[in-house]
Amino acid sequence: MNRRRFLAGLSGSVLASPLVVAAQQAGKVAPVISRRAFVAHLTGGLLAAPLAVEAQQAGKVYRIGLLTGTDASSPNVKGFRQGLRELGWIEDQNIAVVHRYAEGNSDRLPALAADLVGLKVDLIAAGPTPPAVAAKKATTTIPVVMLGAAQPVELGLVASLARPGGNVTGMAWGVDLMIIGKGLEILKEAIPRLRLVGVLSNPANPGNALAMRDVKEAARSVGVQLHALHARGPGDFDGAFAAMAKQRVQALLVVADSLFVTHRARLATLEATYRLPSIHSFVLNVEAGGLIGYAPDTVAAWRRAAVFVDRILKGAKPAELPVEQPTKFELVINLKTAKALGLTIPQSLLLRADQVIE
Repeated sequence: MNRRRFLAGLSGSVLASPLVVAAQQAGKVAPVISRRAFVAHLTGGLLAAPLAVEAQQAGKVYRIGLLTGTDASSPNVKGFRQGLRELGWIEDQNIAVVHRYAEGNSDRLPALAADLVGLKVDLIAAGPTPPAVAAKKATTTIPVVMLGAAQPVELGLVASLARPGGNVTGMAWGVDLMIIGKGLEILKEAIPRLRLVGVLSNPANPGNALAMRDVKEAARSVGVQLHALHARGPGDFDGAFAAMAKQRVQALLVVADSLFVTHRARLATLEATYRLPSIHSFVLNVEAGGLIGYAPDTVAAWRRAAVFVDRILKGAKPAELPVEQPTKFELVINLKTAKALGLTIPQSLLLRADQVIE
């Protein structure tokens, strides 16, 4: 379109505006504006509007509440922050991250979630499962991005993975029958004569209750018996290991929970003392001295969760962002621990490992 037609179109639109029409109907004469003044005023307004909006958005600092079970030193937390940086969100420039963590104590989470809501953060990123549940209970209006929550549909965090339908979306933690069953298979492959497995879980974690259901079903298919034990805090560890020794438990499966990651050094010491081979859901536990780890790549999942934060801060609605699940899983074996326990890990299992600690 040439300049003359463009200006004519603009002039026609203004002359047909409600104010001008009303003035004409009332018998009044609309004020006379010179062509040059009219064009300068109109085009200036059109150009200034988007620039003003862009400047306002560029100057805003969004407050992100980060609710986790572990502190800032966690590789998962670092992965999430890295994901934000990769998307252009820089702390103390366009975002401010307010971190609250429970140090493995789930009882603290409701108060920490309420604190973030009281601070009127723009978004809460929460994980793994207990922090996500606490954030969901604390607010129905502030967007919540899950950082790896187990069974979010069954726990009522979202209506469905494809259509979350509320203020919660993000990354789900892939703890289900397939993964737990695979973990038990790996444990039995490492210890062919395995018959009795101790299962340590945290009853304060609603995701652990669902995991225990899957563990029982998986045990039947693998052909092992289970001895369930609970720990709400590190003070329960000694009693749990003593009970396993009394029952002659041959190996230990530790269900995913921040408590067991926070106190992984203590767990590793007890596993060594009682000479108990173990399989964990976090690589950190294996690095601390556990025997085997099999789980989703949690660092990658937390980094991926930053994409949800990015999209929501740019205007997307959580209800319309499908929940994602991890696609990469890691098998980690600690050969140093195996040697200390007098175990020979089959070569076929070592060849499948993503990482072997020697």
